[in-house]
Amino acid sequence: MRMIFMGPPGAGKGTQAKLVADKYGIPAISTGDIFRANVSQGTELGRKAQQFMDAGEYVPDEVTNLMVRNRIDEDDAQPGFLLDGYPRTLAQVEELDGMIRNTGHELDAVVVLTVDAEELVQRLLQRAETDGRSDDTEDVVRRRQEVYTEQTEPLIGVYRDRGLLVEVDGMGPVEEVNARIFGALQDVRES
Repeated sequence: MRMIFMGPPGAGKGTQAKLVADKYGIPAISTGDIFRANVSQGTELGRKAQQFMDAGEYVPDEVTNLMVRNRIDEDDAQPGFLLDGYPRTLAQVEELDGMIRNTGHELDAVVVLTVDAEELVQRLLQRAETDGRSDDTEDVVRRRQEVYTEQTEPLIGVYRDRGLLVEVDGMGPVEEVNARIFGALQDVRES
């Protein structure tokens, strides 16, 4: 299974991605996790990414595309993968299409978690307190929501037109949202 999880920051993509990936036996690939790992290790990529993340902006496509290409080329991603946080722009959609085409497969599904905007802000502010995330201040959270609306929401229409979109209500306890996702994925055929 090759799928993407989409939704605004704080929708629960990371939590749900791990659960779904475990069930399918595929890696959950989170661009945010890879960026944060590079930041904590003090790599050049991490230093570049930190500047954008702290401002609530997206890391430039050329950096992100290379990172994703390298990751889906790893052996554990051969049977499939779940991307969380990529693609975020129309240019990244085209880049991902080429990456998947090179594997001889197709994208199977795009799961979009929908959550009330104010609920998202509260979730992220709570996460900032519990996880100590420096990129979760209220101003940065609201800016990330704006960036998502401007740059990423248009991708939903692209994937809807391709017949790949699976919209799931992301409100409620983790277990309920997870059950909705698995119910929605029942009819998806793997490439």
